[in-house]
Amino acid sequence: MAASFRLTLAQLNPTVGALGANADKAHAAWVAARDAGADMLALPEMFLTGYQTQDLVMKPAFARDAMAHVQALAERCADGPAIGIGAPDLQGERLYNAWYVLERGRIQAIVRKHHLPNEQVFDERRLFTPADISGPYRVGPLRIGTPICEDAWFDDVAEAQAESGAEILLVPNGSPYSRGRFDTRMMHMVARVVETGLPLVYLNLIGGQDDQVFDGTSFVLNPGGQMAALLPGFAETLQHVDFTQTPQGWRAAPGDKAPMPEEIERDYQAMVIGTRDYVGKSGFSRVVLGLSGGIDSALVATIAADALGPENVHCLMLPSRFTSAHSLEDAAATAANLGIRLDEVPIAGAQGAVNQALAPLFAGLAEDITEENIQSRLRGTLLMAVANKLGGLLLTTGNKSEMAVGYATIYGDMNGGFNPIKDLYKTRVFDACRWRNTHHRPWMQAPAGVVIPPRVIDKPPSAELREDQRDEDSLPPYAMLDAILQGLVEGDCSVAELVAQGHDRDTVKRVEHLLNISEWKRFQAAPGVRLTPRAFGPDRRYPLVNRWRDPG
Repeated sequence: MAASFRLTLAQLNPTVGALGANADKAHAAWVAARDAGADMLALPEMFLTGYQTQDLVMKPAFARDAMAHVQALAERCADGPAIGIGAPDLQGERLYNAWYVLERGRIQAIVRKHHLPNEQVFDERRLFTPADISGPYRVGPLRIGTPICEDAWFDDVAEAQAESGAEILLVPNGSPYSRGRFDTRMMHMVARVVETGLPLVYLNLIGGQDDQVFDGTSFVLNPGGQMAALLPGFAETLQHVDFTQTPQGWRAAPGDKAPMPEEIERDYQAMVIGTRDYVGKSGFSRVVLGLSGGIDSALVATIAADALGPENVHCLMLPSRFTSAHSLEDAAATAANLGIRLDEVPIAGAQGAVNQALAPLFAGLAEDITEENIQSRLRGTLLMAVANKLGGLLLTTGNKSEMAVGYATIYGDMNGGFNPIKDLYKTRVFDACRWRNTHHRPWMQAPAGVVIPPRVIDKPPSAELREDQRDEDSLPPYAMLDAILQGLVEGDCSVAELVAQGHDRDTVKRVEHLLNISEWKRFQAAPGVRLTPRAFGPDRRYPLVNRWRDPG
């Protein structure tokens, strides 16, 4: 009879620093694996500590505590399947990103990461020591090679493990979501399968941590690159994979293959999961936000209601004398459609008091952006007050286009602890609203149907801080602005390159100038869900004071 091996994949959601809770989650998965007759349970990279830990992992007391939890987990899970779990390994002054193999109450093997990524959101060369390439280890009848995450993006680790006798490759990952990331992962993993001729298991985390969201979307490949299993994105999942030894080597039996949603749905789900986990893992259960009647706040309210439930979303409409009747109506309609609470707190009295206090200093000076910003900052103060009093987390609602060019008021509409749409350009805000109005999924807690009134989507965007104000009075049309910004931010294009693409040079130069002078605002902005490989924050690090401008 051919040898067989059952591997249980635990695509789960840890919390950074919650060592005991993460160990308990691993134990519960181990019990399920044991009950299913598994030979081994696999958990993702750095699961025991949560990921990413940033500098927390360099604290020796933290690393030692994590290692103690690994040992305790081994002893707790002595009678049953082996466990593979990611955690730090501190050896003297050397700290490794490691994957522990636990069996029969002991640590049977430790695999240490060889290639340490140091790009985009990753800074592992700051944190860890690069290890020598680890050989395969045996669990039951199977010799397993484990390239840890980045190790599988290069050919040397997998090749060395295959040459040392590995019969399958099991790759634990902490790979955050961004558009197109799944295709990139698949390209690299197929290459490893083709090079080694071995089956490959790609196991990824899910869940939100700070500005990053891990999407799971784990998969299993057989030699030749044929997919044997695909786990769902953004969902905690336990999946058993059965391997059988054949004359050609070990092969994975066909398993469930989850459908792959379109990009806009994956973006939207990332924003929902990122918001849910940031709020919950920070210790909050409800959120507060300003609902202006505009499209950005309507989308954030919808994301929040889908993430937390409508009963946990509290919105405020903060009208001034410039607030239009249709904005009041649209905010009320959005709140009613979502089933969320909306209160109205006019700011005219507070604005009058501030203007009166400043009148002696401003005597003889014309009104300008100062008075506009006072309105926004009053709203920010009132929103923070309500959030403090009611114990909610304040969400801010600026999109990526606004964050890029500084079309936002620091300490005003930028006030808040988290921004679900921070990495979503304005044109994609429109797309996301239209998509949500026509789609509903089981993971959404808000009602189905048209929750964002069509007029909110169709009307010209306005900050409503002065009479008849429109965003396009101050900015290029959003389709043009976003195209230029994507070139400057995501593409690192020069001015000359963008002009060659057909953009007006003066407009490109102006947008480039606004992008550069707004860095200080973004430095103080709330974290938000990362959707692109060049999100503002860890992906893109520029000096706050920068006098260079592209001469092109």
